[in-house]
Amino acid sequence: MSTAHAPKTPAALAALTLGALGVVYGDIGTSPLYALKEVFHAGHVDTSRDNILGVLSLIFWTMTTIVSVKYVLLILRADNNGEGGLIAMLALATTAVKDRPQLRRVLMTVGLFGTAIFYGDGVITPAISVLSAVEGLEVAAPSLHNWVIPITLLVLTGLFSVQRFGTGGIGKFFGPITLVWFIVLVALGLPHILGNPAVLVALNPVYAFQFFAAQPLVAFIGLGAVVLCVTGGEALYADMGHFGKRPIRIAWYGFVMPALVVNYFGQGAMLLNDPEAVKNPFFLMAPDWARLPLVFLATAATVIASQALISAAFSVTKQAIQLGILPRMAVRHTSVKDTGQIYVPFVNWGLFVFIVLAVGLFKTSSNLASAYGIAVTLDMTITTVMTFYVIRYGWKYPLLPCLLATGFFFIIDITFFASNMLKLVAGGWFPIVIGIGMFTLMLTWMQGRKLMAARLRDDAIDLTSFLEAIFVSPPLRVPGTAVFLSADIDLTPNALLHNLKHNKVLHEYNLFVTVRHHEVPWIGLNKRIEMQSLGHDCWQVVLHFGFKNDPDVPEALKLLEGRGIPLPDMDTSYFLSRDIVIPTFGDGMAIWREKLFASMHRNAAGAADFLSLPSNRIVELGAKVEI
Repeated sequence: MSTAHAPKTPAALAALTLGALGVVYGDIGTSPLYALKEVFHAGHVDTSRDNILGVLSLIFWTMTTIVSVKYVLLILRADNNGEGGLIAMLALATTAVKDRPQLRRVLMTVGLFGTAIFYGDGVITPAISVLSAVEGLEVAAPSLHNWVIPITLLVLTGLFSVQRFGTGGIGKFFGPITLVWFIVLVALGLPHILGNPAVLVALNPVYAFQFFAAQPLVAFIGLGAVVLCVTGGEALYADMGHFGKRPIRIAWYGFVMPALVVNYFGQGAMLLNDPEAVKNPFFLMAPDWARLPLVFLATAATVIASQALISAAFSVTKQAIQLGILPRMAVRHTSVKDTGQIYVPFVNWGLFVFIVLAVGLFKTSSNLASAYGIAVTLDMTITTVMTFYVIRYGWKYPLLPCLLATGFFFIIDITFFASNMLKLVAGGWFPIVIGIGMFTLMLTWMQGRKLMAARLRDDAIDLTSFLEAIFVSPPLRVPGTAVFLSADIDLTPNALLHNLKHNKVLHEYNLFVTVRHHEVPWIGLNKRIEMQSLGHDCWQVVLHFGFKNDPDVPEALKLLEGRGIPLPDMDTSYFLSRDIVIPTFGDGMAIWREKLFASMHRNAAGAADFLSLPSNRIVELGAKVEI
């Protein structure tokens, strides 16, 4: 389904739109389970008529400005070769300012922090979504109160256990189930609106302004819960590469936004008649007989919403690994057809542990709502900042329109972020701690790699002059082709030095291969390979991959066939250097960070797996590197 191109037929467009419903809008589509309830639940907003209409107006205009205008109209245009998401935006922004190295460094750091915070969001979303759905059991059958947490944990355990099988099989049901969910949202809200149509006056933004004017502090605190109605806005941008812009836009304007508005206004209409229903307005809208089936449907919808976020966490991790932001991890492909369907075991079980911790710590969706929001609003703000640099320096728009467009959204984002910061002590610290932990790992990994590369470069020998020296009295040449993988072009790989030192032979044909990952999603086969002859049947080869390409070295080297370089399967050996990092006191990083980097380097997945090298033809030669 990975396509950046417009669908060719109406049927293809309909299929992509249905798919987008399931994957892109699962998170924002399940927000009615808890968003309106939490605005009043915090206890700062009482359920008077003016407050209910003011909050509804705020919710409607928040969705309109943040999702309809900012994400769907403006940010979907900032695609990186058809791909979206914070890493794609980071690549666009840093490329746009590449002639300003200091600004580029600042943007890189800000973008990295946004990516790190995303993992905090990835913990809270499945926890709050599934828990709020299962809490419907208390409305349907109050005696089941004690079963809410065990059932939530059971559902989440099942969800994370099936990740390794991939979502291809069940993925085709996501769209239809989510479509049913949006139809049910309308079916629940519409009767209440028809019973009390006066609620529709809240579509007028004047009610939102009056709510703020009458009690500014209460309204400001309320914003921390209002933002829950747009959680999932980032997913809409991140999944652009899977569906393309048109299906995402059609799904939003045609299904999602109308269904959400009807449901929120239905909840509001019911609260105008019965303020007591504020304890769980979503489930109390349904007639008694429908509540239990609604719990099952809500649980299915929240599982789908969580699935979309887990898949996004896998994709972001893979992209971060390829850009050198995170250490290599085992990445398994779960689909032969769709390269986007992957499974990263370490991320899967890491997320699971923190989600179980979140459910155990916070116990109710209301408590979790206090942890939710900071990560989301921070990411929204960072996206807005990045957008400014893309449209100003990348697209070369005049300064004033750029400042007006992004400045307007920046003020909104920063206001929501400030309101959510009030929840820092109540639980907002939780995703922030996860984000800071991830940020520390990312910075340590990047800095450690730089130190290591610098140390290797200091000790390395120039490849061309080294080859000239050894061919003065050449060693014994043995049949076959040797592929030496090297991080740096023009430097002699350690593996070659060790091979000559210990085995005292050189292969008949030698390729010195450097793999380069670029800040674009895809690089086509026509730009995959660069080669240069070094004489004596030795070649320097550079392979280029985008951050969404799978780096398959043997497959890429097949492009050399017909250029006088034999690469028969059984006669080609791959030589790798396995460096052991030794932390030392000095001018590198703090010693604890050097030890952390050494541990990350030791536990990283092997380069052989990452580069898809055939396991029976690899020779690894180790060396110690002091940083």
